[in-house]
Amino acid sequence: MIFAAAIPFLNEMVALFVVAVLIAYVCFKLKLVPIAGFLIAGVLIGPNALGLVQNQELVDILAEVGVILLLFTIGMELGLKKLLGSSRAIFVGGGVQVAVSIALVTITLLAFGVSWKVGVYTGCLVALSSTAIVLGLLSERGESETPTGRMSLAILIFQDLAIVLMVLIVPVLAHDGGSSAEIFWVLGKAIALILGVLILARKIVPWILERVAHTRRPELFLLTIVAICFGTAAASSLAGISLALGAFLAGLVVSESRYSTQAISEILPLRTVFNAVFFVSVGMLLDLRFLAANLWLVLAVALFVLVIKAVITYGSVLLLGYPARIAAATGLGLAQIGEFSFVLERSGRAAGLSPGGFGEDGAQAFIAATVLLMLLTPFLMQAGTKLGLFLSARANGRPDKANKEDHSSHGPHLEDHVLIVGYGPSGKSLVKVLQDRGIPFVVIEMDPVRVKEMAAAGIPVIFGDASRPHVLESAEVHTAKLCVVVMNDAGVVPQLIYQARYLNPTLQIIVRTRYLSAMEDLQEAGADIVVPEEVETSVRIFSHVLGAYMIAPEEVERQVQIIREQDYGIMRGSIQEAHLMVLQGLDEEGMHTRAVAVRSGAFAASKTLEELALRKHFGITVLAVRRSGRTIASPSGGFVVEVGDRLVLVGTADHFAESADLFRPALEVPPAEPSNDV
Repeated sequence: MIFAAAIPFLNEMVALFVVAVLIAYVCFKLKLVPIAGFLIAGVLIGPNALGLVQNQELVDILAEVGVILLLFTIGMELGLKKLLGSSRAIFVGGGVQVAVSIALVTITLLAFGVSWKVGVYTGCLVALSSTAIVLGLLSERGESETPTGRMSLAILIFQDLAIVLMVLIVPVLAHDGGSSAEIFWVLGKAIALILGVLILARKIVPWILERVAHTRRPELFLLTIVAICFGTAAASSLAGISLALGAFLAGLVVSESRYSTQAISEILPLRTVFNAVFFVSVGMLLDLRFLAANLWLVLAVALFVLVIKAVITYGSVLLLGYPARIAAATGLGLAQIGEFSFVLERSGRAAGLSPGGFGEDGAQAFIAATVLLMLLTPFLMQAGTKLGLFLSARANGRPDKANKEDHSSHGPHLEDHVLIVGYGPSGKSLVKVLQDRGIPFVVIEMDPVRVKEMAAAGIPVIFGDASRPHVLESAEVHTAKLCVVVMNDAGVVPQLIYQARYLNPTLQIIVRTRYLSAMEDLQEAGADIVVPEEVETSVRIFSHVLGAYMIAPEEVERQVQIIREQDYGIMRGSIQEAHLMVLQGLDEEGMHTRAVAVRSGAFAASKTLEELALRKHFGITVLAVRRSGRTIASPSGGFVVEVGDRLVLVGTADHFAESADLFRPALEVPPAEPSNDV
């Protein structure tokens, strides 16, 4: 019998993931963010608690990979153009925050007799915030593109740039080398790397991705993206720059390509796994025995850091001219100590420095306060939003308006638009019709030749697999009115329909299929209208035959209608008729009208219209209800909605997006990714 060789650290990795899943599930039930669960899981399984994971080395390596992938995707989502447009926020806002934080910590420690060198070193530790946690929470809350999200990102970028200089000055502060010439040499290499990234972004990487995309091999595309990510990170490490900053630069490189949306969707599953390991690894650093013995010291340190960072960041954002609500939300959101501070602490320890000059106790107090603030970050961000609204209300008495203004800048670029999946002959014809009528649309296509053709023609297009949630979200599926699927990959279409239906339950989905036998399966997946080529081909042949015998056009049309009624008869609940009521008008009113299906398990099922209060809560008006082949116009408030009903509604795209949970089945979960995800 042949036994497989034991895998080093396998048991520890199993313990890490199992406990992380269990704690994250409990946090989900308690309505806490998953990041808090991962941090708690790390505390429990670490060497200072249950001791399920004793060897920290492997976990640290995996955690570093998580940070690299996080910064890489953030670079892709931000984009080089947006970054260049945020230079003032980065260098003024971030520069003031870092410089004043270091200065204030140094002055405070000087008052207690600590040397200025130790004060500067400790100030560097405190000045940094957690890029991974803050950006992860902003993404989860859908606030990455709000003014608060963009301001937070700008300050975090400067901090990541500053870590390069901080690591260089640690030996100088410890009298352990690091001449000014060496510092300028490393900074020169950093500038050269950034210039190289700009060249790659403009010339080389788009060309490489273009060639790889033409192979139509998803595994080759994924490997290319991973190679760019880790290759740039490795190059930055060789230049003496942090791996994370190199990964961020790599993301900026890929963002300049038209294939960035698909690249993000390929990387996201990998990022999720490794990011979980990162947050668990941070939790493992906490020594519960030290925390119990020095609780008041740790709380005092955490409170000191929280206050000075929140106040300084608040002031730096105000300095840029932002309103108080954004400054408050940014200040509390960045009030924790960051993961790169652990890297800096290790560098200082090797050079004989310690936080506050208190030796090992100082290091443990620093770690405990850092983990505590990281755990509090989700709550601090929520408190920051509320504080911002309160300050806005005090300033102008209109908190609701302030809230809307904060989110309007990242509102949808498209609304009530059509998602067209596929750009074959049918897709081209539909695009032409929509262009002629002035109806907004966006095309999702995986063929790089067609994507290039559309981009050259000025047609809005996204390169990507439409069965991936991120690709659909990039097409702003949440505010779309229609999704028309005219692609030929029958194996992917059901997954695509299911994803689109989950993300936007008010979306009308029209699908073309080759065979009549596929109609029922596509309806089960969530399609509203299915048009089989098999029937339509028969109809066209039938029309030509009768026309050749000089049959009157009116009679031909009557016979065509009979055939269609018979073959489309398997469509249950008069779905098509309800949607035709919507599609008849393409004027302004028609753009805002949808026929929304009520499916089994939806909150709206078995509720009266008065209980749903669609107009009161969401600004949506019920025009009619289609049930069992009959139309009920202007139903009363006491009308009970049943499964299978089609509600013909009028409202804005934002209103439909807000009401989505009413029509999304309560037990429905996001479907799994397609099998070609690696």
